[in-house]
Amino acid sequence: MSALRRIYARQILARAGIRNNQALEEAFAAVPRENFLGPPPWELLPVYFDRKGVITDDPALLYQDVLVSLQGHRFVNNGCPALHAALLHAVAVRPGERVTHIGAGTGYYSAILSHLVGTTGQVTAIELDAELADRARISLAAFANVSVVRDYGSKWPQEEADVVYVNFGVGRPADAWIENLAKDGRLMFPLTAVTSAIMPKNNQRTGEIGNGPALLVTRHGVGFAAKSLGPVAFVHAESDLAVTNEENERLLTTLKKRTAGFIRCLKWRESIVAPERYWHIGRGWALGYDEP
Repeated sequence: MSALRRIYARQILARAGIRNNQALEEAFAAVPRENFLGPPPWELLPVYFDRKGVITDDPALLYQDVLVSLQGHRFVNNGCPALHAALLHAVAVRPGERVTHIGAGTGYYSAILSHLVGTTGQVTAIELDAELADRARISLAAFANVSVVRDYGSKWPQEEADVVYVNFGVGRPADAWIENLAKDGRLMFPLTAVTSAIMPKNNQRTGEIGNGPALLVTRHGVGFAAKSLGPVAFVHAESDLAVTNEENERLLTTLKKRTAGFIRCLKWRESIVAPERYWHIGRGWALGYDEP
């Protein structure tokens, strides 16, 4: 199986257009994906939803660029390996760094992050869902540099982190993600909106698929550089990170009218004096076209 994982790792990086990232290849080759998916049979879902899923108990079939269902009723899956490879390559996790993985699910990508930071680094995996968090604790028990916390993702990191890696869509970044980012730290989060016009009774959107750009934010002194890593689709945020209908509609309008590829900075708790220089303006934050 180790030989199969090596082939899988090389194929995933090639599919993501990544060259010369030996550390990332080693991480994908080292982690047994089946250990994070629960007992078979598994439901494999195509990345592009133009074909039916496959039910299998053959672990060899897990080593391709497919989604694997974790909680089908909530659209929660193990994630697209090539997409995560591309995002992790952009974040450029280094040995010894402190990483907060938010929305860790059952911990597969937490394990990959564990290999990237090495024995001198630390990964804190945050998962709100009790079932998924329990499964992550079991699956990650052998990873000494990973701790699993069941909590709201908006509350973490609680101290400085070099990398914050968010694995669900949000209509705005959480305060802790920005304010506890270390100097030269990187935040990756999917900025997404959902298209349904129907709002639940509690006036919050949860358990839906959101679409938008994955954003890489880098702290430079007192400013924040930002750029789009391309369009993604993720399960949208729940609980306190869910946005109102008004905020969702405003972001939808931005996504329809403007190209995220021109984003260059994140403004955080600053007055906006030239709104025409901004791709999107939220409550207390904005994404602009100028360098920080």
